[in-house]
Amino acid sequence: MNTIRLISPVDGSLYAERPCASSSQLERALSEAQQAQRAWRELSIEQRASYCLKAVDAMQAMSAEIAPELAWQMGRPVRYGAGELRGFEERARYMIGIAARALADVVPPPKDGFRRYIRREPLGTVLVIAPWNYPYLTAVNAIIPALMAGNAVLLKHASQTLLVGERFALAFERAGLPHGLFRNLVLDHGQTATLIASGQVQQVNFTGSVAGGRLIESAAAGHFIGVGLELGGKDPAYVRADANLAHAVENLVDGSFFNSGQSCCGIERIYVDKALYPAFVDGFVELTKQYNLGNPLEEAATLGPLVRSSAAEFVRGQIAEAKGKGAKALIDAKIFAADAPGTAYMAPQVLVQVDHQMAVMREESFGPVVGIMPVDNDAQAIALMNDSPYGLSAAIWSEDLDAAERLGQQLDTGTVFMNRCDYLDPALAWTGVKHTGRGASLSCLGYEHLTRPKSFHLRHQL
Repeated sequence: MNTIRLISPVDGSLYAERPCASSSQLERALSEAQQAQRAWRELSIEQRASYCLKAVDAMQAMSAEIAPELAWQMGRPVRYGAGELRGFEERARYMIGIAARALADVVPPPKDGFRRYIRREPLGTVLVIAPWNYPYLTAVNAIIPALMAGNAVLLKHASQTLLVGERFALAFERAGLPHGLFRNLVLDHGQTATLIASGQVQQVNFTGSVAGGRLIESAAAGHFIGVGLELGGKDPAYVRADANLAHAVENLVDGSFFNSGQSCCGIERIYVDKALYPAFVDGFVELTKQYNLGNPLEEAATLGPLVRSSAAEFVRGQIAEAKGKGAKALIDAKIFAADAPGTAYMAPQVLVQVDHQMAVMREESFGPVVGIMPVDNDAQAIALMNDSPYGLSAAIWSEDLDAAERLGQQLDTGTVFMNRCDYLDPALAWTGVKHTGRGASLSCLGYEHLTRPKSFHLRHQL
């Protein structure tokens, strides 16, 4: 029997190992999901909300255990572990709270002799394929609204965060969710593709790489099922001449290096008005040097290892390529004692004298490196921000709200931020353009991708 092995980035040890589901277990999970969903869809939204709120409470009650568990699995320092659970709770409670409005019938203007409306009906069984970098936040985006909409949910979590799927299962078990309605599955890539192509799931929500998204689309091709994809990113920031310099520096250092840069909406490239550029770079470098790279299980650590050594080597390769083309690295890795080539522990890096001929400025890094370029004006900044195959979010630092809004309309992106970055507001749709994917999660629009419209056109008897 195949197994999934979780190698911890903390020390390279085997942290967890689980057997993949057998064919019979998978068939049983699908059958039980279909059976449970038929009864679940008949419950009122208030009844579904009661179960989901209890599951949120149950997950929060596990917060103290989850923080060190996350550090062992994917390397985030324990001091930040509870933060993800707070975000999980914010999104879950918001999506539960808007369900009645999001799922309400759409009623057109009255027409004599007719009753007409559009109902939002559940799809059936939703497969959620979740990533390791924000394993609770990304999964909850689909799991809670899928259940609230009347669907059953199968969760396939990333191999690097195996235990997160088990936490979700335990939370729903403690909430008393009907048997079969939620199932955590341990699957390899081949099994996942087979499940998607089985015709027994009606929607797949995937968060991960562009390459992974292509595989999902390939497996779903010809089966007429919905596919929601949140894929890669190379999110830019623009610091205008009228920006609050100290605020921009503080927020963009955090937006670049939190979670060791392993955030789909983290800042990976920065464009700064030439008038502010020297002071911005100086402030950015000084603040970056204050990070403490170390064992994520220690409270002093503010920067942990990347998820695996190969990820760190990829980022180091991007930096080496950029330096070979003329970029200048401003951080001496030696000031970070834990930095060790060949391991997952990597110092943050700031690059200047960069351009768009370098991969570090156009291709996803997903690690603690950022390139900073001076620009002459808004038009040049917008052109550079749009010069990417990705489009998840973009951030503008300015004191002029109207200008930021005007510039935002020119950006090829799913979300425009002003004076902040790297945040998901559950009241707004989370979506992307170009190679970042398709579909939307969160907000009322997120429910549209987890339901189908059914029109009722009822004529009174003559």
